[in-house]
Amino acid sequence: MLINFQVEYKTFPGQNLIMVGSIKELGYNEPSKGKYLILKEVNSGIWELKLELKAAADFSYRYMVKDDNFNTVIDEWGPDRLFRSEGRKDMKVLVVDKWRAISDPDFTLHSSAFTNAILKLEDRYPAPIAKASKEEDTVIIRFRPNVIRVKSGHRIAICGNAKSLGAWNEKKALVLGNPDHPYWVGEARVSVSDFPIHYKYLVKDENGKTAFWEKANDRTIAFAKGKTPDVIEIGDDKFDFPQYPWKGVGVAIPVFSLRRNDGFGVGEFTDLKLLVDWSVKVGIRLIQLLPINDTVAKHTWQDSYPYAAISVYAMHPIYINLLEIGELSSEINQQIIEAQGKYLNSLSKIDYEAVMALKSRFFKLIYDQKKKVFQKDPEFLEFFKENEHWLKPYAAFSYLRDLFNTPDFSRWGEYSSPSEDLLDLLTNDKASHYDDIAVHYFIQFHAHRQLLGAANYARSKGVVLKGDIPIGIYRNSVDAWLHPHLYNMNCQAGAPPDDFSNKGQNWRFPTYNWDEMAKDNYAWWQQRLRQLSHYFDAFRIDHILGFFRIWEIPSSQVEGLMGYFNPSLPYYRDELQNKGIWFDHKRLCQPYIREHFLYERFGDLTEFAKHNYLTEFYPGCYDLRPEFDTQRKIEEQIVVEPDASPDTRNRLERLRDGLYSLVSEVIFLEAPGMNGEAYFPRNTVHFTRSFQELDEHTKQIINEVYMDYFYRRNEEFWRSKAMTKLPVLKKATNMLLCGEDLGMVPACVPAVMNELGILSLEVQRMPKNPKITFGHPADYPYLSVATPSSHDTSTIRGWWEENSWVSQKFYNEILGNWGQSPFFCEPEIVQQIINQHLYSPSMWAIFPIQDLLGMDGSIRLPDANAERINQPGNPNHYWRYRMHLSIEELSELTGFNEWIRGLFQAAGRLDIY
Repeated sequence: MLINFQVEYKTFPGQNLIMVGSIKELGYNEPSKGKYLILKEVNSGIWELKLELKAAADFSYRYMVKDDNFNTVIDEWGPDRLFRSEGRKDMKVLVVDKWRAISDPDFTLHSSAFTNAILKLEDRYPAPIAKASKEEDTVIIRFRPNVIRVKSGHRIAICGNAKSLGAWNEKKALVLGNPDHPYWVGEARVSVSDFPIHYKYLVKDENGKTAFWEKANDRTIAFAKGKTPDVIEIGDDKFDFPQYPWKGVGVAIPVFSLRRNDGFGVGEFTDLKLLVDWSVKVGIRLIQLLPINDTVAKHTWQDSYPYAAISVYAMHPIYINLLEIGELSSEINQQIIEAQGKYLNSLSKIDYEAVMALKSRFFKLIYDQKKKVFQKDPEFLEFFKENEHWLKPYAAFSYLRDLFNTPDFSRWGEYSSPSEDLLDLLTNDKASHYDDIAVHYFIQFHAHRQLLGAANYARSKGVVLKGDIPIGIYRNSVDAWLHPHLYNMNCQAGAPPDDFSNKGQNWRFPTYNWDEMAKDNYAWWQQRLRQLSHYFDAFRIDHILGFFRIWEIPSSQVEGLMGYFNPSLPYYRDELQNKGIWFDHKRLCQPYIREHFLYERFGDLTEFAKHNYLTEFYPGCYDLRPEFDTQRKIEEQIVVEPDASPDTRNRLERLRDGLYSLVSEVIFLEAPGMNGEAYFPRNTVHFTRSFQELDEHTKQIINEVYMDYFYRRNEEFWRSKAMTKLPVLKKATNMLLCGEDLGMVPACVPAVMNELGILSLEVQRMPKNPKITFGHPADYPYLSVATPSSHDTSTIRGWWEENSWVSQKFYNEILGNWGQSPFFCEPEIVQQIINQHLYSPSMWAIFPIQDLLGMDGSIRLPDANAERINQPGNPNHYWRYRMHLSIEELSELTGFNEWIRGLFQAAGRLDIY
């Protein structure tokens, strides 16, 4: 069998197209070992490979680009291609393929968000087979276009100049089948005299009539004179839709914020089914959630922070619907729990501690009641088998956390460093404490059942659940306990100063040890994503910039502005000196503290601060005392108790914050592990007295270094780091991948995300262009999520009322309204903003539910500030926002629901095409 592969790809110098596959001739899919075949460029951009097989064989294969410039291999999108010989050992076959670029927006429609839900097609039709012919000079053409965007009852057809393709009569077009959906397959026997073949694809409706033709120019099939093949296979054609690209609407709401009529004071996984029903009613195709992992660490309301999970696998018990598990055998216990649940459900906000206390009590009682049957349940045993790798360590961790009354495993003595033997001992089903272990199995099993049930229900209704992956892990988590080598436990992740916080953010999560993770090709991440894909078909990577570089803060500091990017290229001492900086380590790298600005930091506490925390080494010049020379030491020494009086609290906070500001009076931060030979410029250094009181020449040089470090020096370096990680994550599952790319965005980020087909996040009040105040949704890229607000911002209404000057500017320049803007954000203003996003080019327009309700003055909350979910600048924020309407009440608002569906319809965000 002689197979001639042809594929079109435009390469750059130093690049070659290669093929790998599952047979010996193609290297058994081991390109990393140099086992592959190189294609030959026969025409500009047309690559060819002739493969002769002694016997007919079925095999898989794929194309790759070997780039010798960067010593990398560029993969194409999708699963391996399949070649089926069908016993044609003496045939000559021409295979014409199309390169499948990962960046092609059409391929996002092949993610599981669409194949499992939105564009899932149950219809299956047999593929037409070429008729036998007495004519000798004929060629069989096998078509295999990849088209997923098809309505139920519709089919793809081909019409062309050959008689077997209808001779350009659409009524006689060849209608394809889809036994291997989304591939539409069919073959036609064509006379050699008909070549070159010209054809186009079209869509036939359920009545067999033409719905529309593709808009592309005629497609052509030809072969070299004297080289007539027996079979031509046309692979991976795409339908060129004449309509706009597919676009949809989503709603964003945390699970905890949902309200059900018979709920227990917090949203639950089963509530998602009700939300799905409402979504179908109004035309919403995606529900975006916050992280749903277990965050129980301290057993206080501080555990309400959803980004500090104690396990990247375990789900939060608070989201379990107690009524779905069963009733307690004790009528009194059941009545009391239901009554307390009814009371908690009547509250306007979540009482986290009361809800957790109630549910924890129920879990213990119902487990004791059901444990004998539960432990033999085949469904549980299957769940346990598949999840044992994380479930047993999680249960052991939770057991020890409660025994030691702290999640800080460094205080657990002999249990601080787990081993396989220790885990086996802790989870031994014969141990007297086994019920304290197994109750966590029980809870996680029911959490899994309820979330999976909601996910499958959503899929059946054509609605996508979108999850959220935090960029960091909690320092006192089972993940850090088990695998501390995967994290930099002596560092903290955060964000540099931005609109949320002028001192930056310190999330206090350890940063990742990427070098260690790379040793097994990021298996920790791949496993985590595969687990997530059981429940979600799309996910948001929180702070995707962390895969390029993370803002890392030494454990000795508290404020985010004391960090640097990791990885990044520091400046060596001699490099700085060669630029003209006289490198005085004490002046540039140690806190610059002078008498004349102490009062602005401490006010009436100045003398107290000088006498207790500073030492004067020269008249008017001070150092911090050694016991207070880092922000962490200051935090540990100056403790603001929760029950302190307002005066005491104010005094201690002023003193603490003033000392923090002195610690940060530096221009350069020492790069770790470099023995004092390399440095990073401190972020926002221009606002320090240390910088302002330098001579103009030195300030100019430092400013050039600052701009180079933050905006130029590391761009290619960061791109290369991202390209080692993100493709692995992308390939780990088939979920739709969206990245939260806000903040100080490196210039390389948009190109990398686009190249990998990762959707960006576009927030109107946080434009990517630093030269403008507001973004305009009309300018957003297709591969993006357009949203007016997020859980980390105020809602549209809250933002409008924060700053009248900003809202006035927005009212005139972006909304195009004349005159004075209203102080309050009236419903018609919210609707204008919503409409701008609906009509944007973005694939997805996703709105917090508060913003959708904000378009109707009769149903929205009176107080806009009550709609806010999080205050990012406050590390002790209580996450307790709840919808003021139940989902059942929302579903009954017929007028409102029909109205917003009309808005979505008018913007072209409801139809498949």
